[in-house]
Formats: sequence, C-alpha cells, structure tokens
Amino acid sequence: MKKILTFALAMVMCLTAFAGCGGSKDVKLDEVMNKINTEYKLNLKKIDDLNKYYQVSNDDVKQFAAEINSDSNAPVEIVLVEAKDSDAAKNIAEKLDAHLKSNINQYASYSKENKAMAEKCKVTNENNFVTLIMAEDAEGMLNIFNDSVK
Repeated sequence: MKKILTFALAMVMCLTAFAGCGGSKDVKLDEVMNKINTEYKLNLKKIDDLNKYYQVSNDDVKQFAAEINSDSNAPVEIVLVEAKDSDAAKNIAEKLDAHLKSNINQYASYSKENKAMAEKCKVTNENNFVTLIMAEDAEGMLNIFNDSVK
C-alpha cells in the first residue's frame, strides 16, 4: 500500500511539473479537488489509474485529479482532467460520458434515486479541461471547478 501511495504521489508530482508548459492559465487540479473536498467534506479515495477505471489513455492526459467514494449507496465520482490537446479532450470526454451512461443504466435496475441523481450529472469539455462530477451537488462542485479555471 505504501508503495502504491508513493507511486501515485510521484505521478501527481510529475503531472504537476508538466502542467506548467503551455499558454493556458496555470491550474492545479489537485488544488481544485482539495477545494471541492473542503467545501463538500467528502471522504473520497484517490484513483491512481484513469485507464483502469475509465479507459482513458495516459497519453491524452496532461494532469488529473480524480476521487471516488464507493462506501455509500450513492457513489460519488469526481474526475478532473486537463487533456494534452483538443483531440485528447474529445477522447477523454467520450470515455467519461460512456462511464456516466453505464452508471445511469446500472442504477435503473436497482435505485431510482441514484438514477435520478446521475441523470442530472454531465461530462463537460472546455478549453481542454474535461470533467465528470457525479454527486448530489454536482452543479455546485462544477461551479467551484469553473471558478478555478477561469
């Protein structure tokens, strides 16, 4: 477990180091995630492999912050990605949208409340920043993200 956390931290640091390249606003997605966690007091676990959970190619990712809380009946998933370019952003958005639709279909069979919650959520793609925020107050969390990248 300690090796996994060390590796995940090293990856985040590497991604953060490369995030400074380019002409866009210097946004640190892990800082945005911390702000969301502070505001909404979520007890989430970090996802260290976007490909494993969302089939997102690491080659498309400039930086990311992703957390999931699967300890409740209504799992919370927050995925914030800065893509390397617009084509990569489109690919990532498609993968995250497929994941969201899969969850909606899954909830349809056993939880009307979770299905209704997930149906209100969406994948966004703007200026190579792609998000999937699936939570009760997804809109509020998305507002925090949008305020941070403007």
